[in-house]
Amino acid sequence: MEGALRLIRPSLAAAAIGLVGCTMIGSPGLEGRGDRPAPPVSGTPTAEPPSRGGNMVEYRQSGRTYRVLESSRGYDERGIASWYGEAFHGRPTSSGEPFDMYAVSAAHRTLPLPSWVRVTNLANGRTLLIRVNDRGPFSDPDRRIIDVSYEAARQLGMVGTGTAPVRVEAVEPWQSRVR
Repeated sequence: MEGALRLIRPSLAAAAIGLVGCTMIGSPGLEGRGDRPAPPVSGTPTAEPPSRGGNMVEYRQSGRTYRVLESSRGYDERGIASWYGEAFHGRPTSSGEPFDMYAVSAAHRTLPLPSWVRVTNLANGRTLLIRVNDRGPFSDPDRRIIDVSYEAARQLGMVGTGTAPVRVEAVEPWQSRVR
């Protein structure tokens, strides 16, 4: 019996070392897979100049014309939020920034870019401050009012359902379409 334990102990130690090596945060090969630690629960709204991209007076998408608001001040709407992720990860947003599905961000059809909003999931009460830096959603535009990143959807508790009823309120600092 003692001989068997001597053989098992080194094997257990090797297995434990192997497991620790595989689960280290920041290990090579984990980038972009969702194995990273979650970013902070919400952002800190900061004043920024209007984006050079995405702040046209109006634009057309899928046969519809959208007018970009002059200011985010007073924006408050209820509707459906959806989320977007892997298919857009790394691609440029309307503001020109690369989309990171693991960061908290959102797409809105008419708010000036970038704008800050408070999104409240009306199904579970979770609230998150989110920086809007992209245009969308263009799927089901009569119901959907905002697309949030995968990470924002995870924190709002809507990844599994894909959509959620939300309230979207612009917060200070207010953004203007142009300076």
